[in-house]
Amino acid sequence: MRLRSTVAACAAALSVAMTGVAVLSAPGPFVGSAEAATVIRFGRIQYDSPGTDDRSNKSLNAEYVVVRNIGTTSVNLRGWTVRDAQRHVYTFGSFTLQRGSSVTLHTGRGTDTASHRYWGSRAYIWNNTGDTATLRSGSGTTQDTCRWGGGGSGATNC
Repeated sequence: MRLRSTVAACAAALSVAMTGVAVLSAPGPFVGSAEAATVIRFGRIQYDSPGTDDRSNKSLNAEYVVVRNIGTTSVNLRGWTVRDAQRHVYTFGSFTLQRGSSVTLHTGRGTDTASHRYWGSRAYIWNNTGDTATLRSGSGTTQDTCRWGGGGSGATNC
C-alpha cells in the first residue's frame, strides 16, 4: 500500500513537471515579449519606379514597400521603422495594422490612410542597383529584412 501511494505521488509530481515544461516551451502570446508573437513582415518592394525617374511626386510614390500583418491579432506600429542601407528612416506614427492586412509605404508625399502611408521624401529611397530594407519594432528589434541586387524587374517579393 505504501509503495502504491509513493508511485502515485511520483507520477503526480512527474505530470506536474512535464506540464510545466510544456507550458514554458510552448509558443504563443504568453511566452516571451509581445514582439516575439507578432508577425509583421515585408511583402512586395517596388524599388525602381516604373517609367522615367523624374523625381515627380507621382514617380516617387510609384516606389514603395508593402508591410503585411500575417498574424492573428492587430498590431500597433507606433514607433516601428522602415529603413534602407543608407539609413533613410521612416517611423510609423499612431497606426494600427489590422490582422491579415497590409499597408503600402510610398516614398513621396500624400495623405495617410489605413492602407497607404507616405514617407514624404523628395528623392528616391530604394537603390535600383541593390539595397536592404529593414523593419524594426518600436523597441528596435529587427522584425524582417529584405535584400535585392540590381538587374531585376524593379520589384521584389520578400
